[in-house]
Amino acid sequence: QVQLVDSGGGLVQAGGSLRLSCVVSRRTYNTATMGWFRQAPGKEREFVACITWSGSSTYDADSVKGRFTISSDNAKNTVYLQMNSLKPEDTAVYYCAATGRIGERRRESYDYWGQGTQVTVSS
Repeated sequence: QVQLVDSGGGLVQAGGSLRLSCVVSRRTYNTATMGWFRQAPGKEREFVACITWSGSSTYDADSVKGRFTISSDNAKNTVYLQMNSLKPEDTAVYYCAATGRIGERRRESYDYWGQGTQVTVSS
């Protein structure tokens, strides 16, 4: 069984930064790609970014491109989401997830999910 534990959320002012972390219990063929998603109140969960453990595939949603960076530390089985220049519209619960599909953006393709971490950006 694969478990994901995400953390690092909090309250920050607009223009500030946060770094989210996601630790995966073990890396297998089912966790080839790690993704970050977010869900704001009343909205659907949306893709933010994903990365393979080889680091060769990274995709950012247009709304966060240039501000958010996804990275991984294979030795720690950890994926990070560095969020800079945060905006109030970035406020959401952020979830990390894992899938066996390479470079996957669709949430329905992800099999494992973290519990979510709240990010609140004040104006």
